[in-house]
Order: sequence, then structure tokens, then C-alpha cells
Amino acid sequence: QVQLVESGGGLVQAGGSLRLSCAASGRTFSSYAMGWFRQAPGKAREFVAAVSWGGRRTFYADSVKGRFTVSRDDAKSTVYLQMNSLKPEDTAVYSCAADPTSYYYISDYNYWGQGTQVTVSS
Repeated sequence: QVQLVESGGGLVQAGGSLRLSCAASGRTFSSYAMGWFRQAPGKAREFVAAVSWGGRRTFYADSVKGRFTVSRDDAKSTVYLQMNSLKPEDTAVYSCAADPTSYYYISDYNYWGQGTQVTVSS
């Protein structure tokens, strides 16, 4: 079992930055990949970014490539999502997820956090 708790969401102006954190507990953190997803009001949940176990590979949605960076600190059992140049369309509930069988698909992740709200004002 893996438990996930996100933090770091909030209200920010367009062009600003936020860093989300996701703290994991349970199974050995270094043994599984991690992902970030988001869900805007009235829209389906979508893939944002993922990082492999060991942190050597990262993956991004086209909409965030070049603005967001995913990283992990295995010593702290934490994955991060650094979000720069934020846009109003980035407004959503952001959730971390763990232990996927592939990186991009919601159904491939076994564990989910409760989510944290990110609101970007124009």
C-alpha cells in the first residue's frame, strides 16, 4: 500500500510560479514511478507529468512542456512539480499518483492522493 499527500497549491497570478509536493508513505518510495494529473472544472482528468523510479526519465504533456518540471527526492519520499509561467488554463485540482504500469494513463496508476487546488488568475 502507498499513501500520498499533496501540498503547495494556492492562488497565483498569471506568469507566476508554484511548487507542488507529494509525500508518500508505505512501500519503498524508490521502487516505483510517480505521476501528476490535473482536473479542471467540467473537464476530464488529464496527464501532466511523470518521473520514473530512480528519476532518470521524465515525461510531460505538451501543454506544460518547457514550463513544468517534475522531480523526486527518494530520501524524503517526495515528488515535486515545479510550475513556472503559469496560465489561467492551468487552473485545476492537481493530484499525484503512484506505481503505474505505464506513465500516461489514469487507469494504470494504483494509488492516488486527494489533490490540491491550483488557481491562476489573469
